[in-house]
Amino acid sequence: MLLQGLRWRKGGFRRRLQAVPSRFARGYNPRRTMANSTNGGTHGEPAIGPLDAQAISEADLLRIRGCEKEIGYRFRDPVLLLLALTHSSIKTADNPSNERLEFLGDSVLGLVMTEFLYNFFQTHTEGDLTQIKSVVVSTSVLARESERLHLDHFYSVGKGVVQRKRLPLSLLANVFEAVVAAIYKDAGLEQARRFVVRNLYHQVLAVAENRHKRNYKSLLQQWAQKELNITPTYKVVAEKGPDHSKSFEVVAMVGKRKYRSGSGRSKKDAEQIAARETLKALLRERSAAKGGKAVDVDAAMDEAALTDSSSS
Repeated sequence: MLLQGLRWRKGGFRRRLQAVPSRFARGYNPRRTMANSTNGGTHGEPAIGPLDAQAISEADLLRIRGCEKEIGYRFRDPVLLLLALTHSSIKTADNPSNERLEFLGDSVLGLVMTEFLYNFFQTHTEGDLTQIKSVVVSTSVLARESERLHLDHFYSVGKGVVQRKRLPLSLLANVFEAVVAAIYKDAGLEQARRFVVRNLYHQVLAVAENRHKRNYKSLLQQWAQKELNITPTYKVVAEKGPDHSKSFEVVAMVGKRKYRSGSGRSKKDAEQIAARETLKALLRERSAAKGGKAVDVDAAMDEAALTDSSSS
């Protein structure tokens, strides 16, 4: 029995232990856990044996090999990848879905990206690192990476989902996390780290670059046209100083409403500042309208900048 060597002098511990279902006690076997961890399984879960792999249909095996080619990783245990590519809409008792792998992959992805950003940006503050990470592991970015790796072509989903022209972003992001977890289960953290960094490194660079070279006028215009069907305009409301050293104050107009203003040595600089502050205000307004939940404005603008750069 589990921990049978421990005894409480009044027998209370033993009585409590006997109440634990025997299947849980049997599952906790240090020797078996160690053996499994060297054979593809981790965290006490039995490794999926070769007989399970042999039971894969020819069609599924072709799908697995095609996916392996796209992601650049060959599984020792192909059943793990098959599980990662199975949506809950088609799960059965004999054909489980990737939901548990999504759960694990979310944490593995978070750990890998946190460590990478910590080592890569050694002069960034905790706030800067948090904002970059929140964008890089966001649903829209992970979904975009899933499509780039063509995971949507190999994802097995129910008929109701297939009828859509494009899989929902949440499903695309989830399958990316499930694949991360499958690689982690198959070969450990180092291989999972290589997969994550190899596929998200360019997104990290894009976020970092966009934070310094961002066209706020373009971001505001894109957001306003998409969300409000309005193209923002700008109006000079003040000019100060002599001709050789003027400063301008510009206000951003969204429809007939005046929003935030900005000042700068040139009209372009003033417009950029006005656009940035107006976009922040609009994002906060939209968040309040949806229930008042606080929004990370900087992270939201980072994600908007990534979308803008990828579509241009």
